[in-house]
Amino acid sequence: MTYDLITMGRVSVDVYPDQVGVPLEDVESFGRYLGGSPTNVAVAAAKYGRNTAVITRTGDDPFGRFIHKALKEYGVDDRFVTSVPGLPTPLAFCEIFPPDDFPLYFYRYPKAPDLEIHAHELDLEAIRDARIMWATLTGLSQEPSREATLTALGEHRGQTVIDLDYRPMLWADPTEAAHWAGLALERASVAVGNQEECEVAVGERDPHAAARAILSRGVDLAIVKLGPKGVLAATADEVVEVPPVEVDVVNGLGAGDAFGGAVCHGLLAGWDLRRMIEFAGAAGAFVASQIACSAAMPTSDDVERLLEERR
Repeated sequence: MTYDLITMGRVSVDVYPDQVGVPLEDVESFGRYLGGSPTNVAVAAAKYGRNTAVITRTGDDPFGRFIHKALKEYGVDDRFVTSVPGLPTPLAFCEIFPPDDFPLYFYRYPKAPDLEIHAHELDLEAIRDARIMWATLTGLSQEPSREATLTALGEHRGQTVIDLDYRPMLWADPTEAAHWAGLALERASVAVGNQEECEVAVGERDPHAAARAILSRGVDLAIVKLGPKGVLAATADEVVEVPPVEVDVVNGLGAGDAFGGAVCHGLLAGWDLRRMIEFAGAAGAFVASQIACSAAMPTSDDVERLLEERR
């Protein structure tokens, strides 16, 4: 089977409060959702009819079984999702204080199973043949996931996306993250990150400077997310700045994953840069207007409707 998109890395069960604007200790009820950034990206692309799979690992527990069930319900192939005996499936809790404060608490102890992906267990044929491979900086934070991620990036023949998803709680030192980000960028054709993540990866926070620094590593397309200011995307020949799609923000945590899935959809469709970034920005805004992440991923009609309304 040839996949449109294979993503690799973090997975979790997101336990998000039903009450908005309430500290975690006072929340009375929660919703349970499929989570983990690359997993959400696969879900987002699947909502557009793309053939997707995710490479990750869970605990051998009920939450792990929930992840398999949810992936199948969302149309994401789970054949590359295996369990690690003795390690629990990660949980992620958040607090929701709109419009821009969403503290996130990872429970990935003693070690997250998704960091136990081994290079020798990868289906390299499926990875080579996929049209897009999506990997994350988080996957480079520990071995054996680091070797597996670099192996996958090196073996892939199509468009390769590196998500510069720097999470400080998963690294001992940002300089270590910068080192491995550099190696990943050498193997990538597309890089996506916000200003803070770009600063860690290439030492530049200014969006134009960050894009130039990323492109200088051999990347074909640099995408710098600017939060409420929109997105800057650049190739060697073109720079596009797209303003944000205004919505009433409820939970901004899933917006980046929706954006990523939409970017993959646009790359697969061969869209021009501006159309792709406008569509991806609207997809992110759609999810930001809701509590859930994976469960809120839009269809193409949802995104086009939102764009038309804002026009």
